[in-house]
Amino acid sequence: MTQPRKRSARSTGSSDHATSEPARKSTRSSAQRRDSRPSPAQLARAAVEQLIEISGVEAESVSGLERTDDGWSVRVEVVEVHRIPDATSVMASYQVEVDDNGVLQSYRRAQRYYRNQAGEV
Repeated sequence: MTQPRKRSARSTGSSDHATSEPARKSTRSSAQRRDSRPSPAQLARAAVEQLIEISGVEAESVSGLERTDDGWSVRVEVVEVHRIPDATSVMASYQVEVDDNGVLQSYRRAQRYYRNQAGEV
């Protein structure tokens, strides 16, 4: 008996439901499209992971993220040479370019410096 009531409730509300359903579907599909694109944080992580895989360096941090015409430019700080004390380790700043899906397009070392060197103050 419970099932027939649910069916009859659905059938009486089906005309209202049918008119609102397409609107919900289009909202969901546009929301899904937005969700399917990687977030800036995911793009930065993808850039770091691919830089590590290709170059073998140890990533320290992401110091910049910028939208470009072709995708994203991510600035990654890495440790190139570990030294003791740690303040004398040789660091490098890499410019990593990824497309809108997070796929590596290019990378290059932009700068090398000692960890204890204060850059722009």
